[in-house]
Amino acid sequence: MTHLLQRRQCLAGLGGLLVAGLGMRPALASPAVHRASRVLMGTRVDIVAQGDNPDATAAAVQAAFAEMQRLERMMSRYRADSLVSAMHRSAGRGLVQAPPELVSVLQHAAELSRLSEGAFDITVGAYHGWSFDPRDARMPAPEELRRERRLVDFRDVLIHPATGQAGLSRPGMRIDLGGVAKLPILQAGLRVLEQHGLRHAMVNGGGDVLTRGQLLGQDWRVGIRDPRAPERLIGTVQVRDACVASSGDYERCFLRNGQRYHHVLDPRTGMPSRGMRGVVTVTRQPDPVNGLGAAIMVAGAAAGQHLLAPLRGVDSLMVDASAKVLITGRMGERLQAA
Repeated sequence: MTHLLQRRQCLAGLGGLLVAGLGMRPALASPAVHRASRVLMGTRVDIVAQGDNPDATAAAVQAAFAEMQRLERMMSRYRADSLVSAMHRSAGRGLVQAPPELVSVLQHAAELSRLSEGAFDITVGAYHGWSFDPRDARMPAPEELRRERRLVDFRDVLIHPATGQAGLSRPGMRIDLGGVAKLPILQAGLRVLEQHGLRHAMVNGGGDVLTRGQLLGQDWRVGIRDPRAPERLIGTVQVRDACVASSGDYERCFLRNGQRYHHVLDPRTGMPSRGMRGVVTVTRQPDPVNGLGAAIMVAGAAAGQHLLAPLRGVDSLMVDASAKVLITGRMGERLQAA
């Protein structure tokens, strides 16, 4: 029974620290509101869109999912036919042609790695012995992590925007874009909705929520979970035309011998980070916070505040390793009782 309870606790975290679209059940009964879900990027992605023509709205949502699936096929490390897998096969031997979408993600990752002094590093993909699915949990042996550690260095990711090429400088290197590709992919889905004339929509995937307009005249409500008790909400925020992004130590995890092992890896050790329990940011512009939560999870609260300080218009809530809640910007004004 204990094992089953632990499994349920970790599975509950697959949606991240956020509970999106609180209180919208009555709105879903409206013929003007369309909702659909798909499994993408290892998590459930939900779209809720409001439009005047139900058939046109449904078609727009399907087009948004098609675009997100296209980008997932390009950037997934789990697909043998992805460009990321092609980079792995060519590591140390040459470059691959990379579309602008992939180059942009790689460039953003490189900049975040530099700013965070390596706390964020996509080459943690070298630590490929982990599985955080509670149904098939795997933890690498210490000697395996030691061998792989030499392949982890963000400075060895080669990016040539002028020629549209990218690669890895040493054989055996691997990258994991999970921490930095998801938000751009969700943004691409939202852009498709906007191109189809939809001005009121929400795209929610694995702890990242993007909103446009309102839902039947009301701002979108997003709940923030307590990282140590996912069934409980710390509070809610109301947003329109905004991004709410989160990272937490129970999004993908398993419990073994009373210890929680989660998917945000410390590049220096290959082990799950211990600096923070959860990070939530709210902003109108998603790009500055893309991957930032994962970087702060590794770097810790003090470094996190330093990374957040120069970002205007970004409000954050951080829960540190001792369960202390730290708030920056206007998050205190945004946060409402659950």
